Amino acid sequence: MSKLDEKIALYAESAEKLSLGLDRDYIAAVTKGLGPSIYNKDAETVSCSDSSELETVKKNFAQKKLGVTDETAIDTAIKKVCEKMGSSNRNKYRALFYALLAKELGKASVYA
Repeated sequence: MSKLDEKIALYAESAEKLSLGLDRDYIAAVTKGLGPSIYNKDAETVSCSDSSELETVKKNFAQKKLGVTDETAIDTAIKKVCEKMGSSNRNKYRALFYALLAKELGKASVYA
């Protein structure tokens, strides 16, 4: 099993535990889109308590990658994703966070 396959399996297992309703193929597509950042422990996760990190997610992912311009909608979607992933969950994997955020913003087709 490749390192990428191991990460996809880890994320799929985590998504199942958290009942996120994401299928493995969608998780795999988002994970591949993140490139080598998934192998960096710090870059692999998103901290919902770090406002500067959430601002980066908004600008670099939601606006640039997904093409969403409505900042209020993005902020609302980010808040929903943070709640859905759980405040006690220390491992908010970026692949799962981005997958949920894309779905929340109606942009899941970017990974289809």
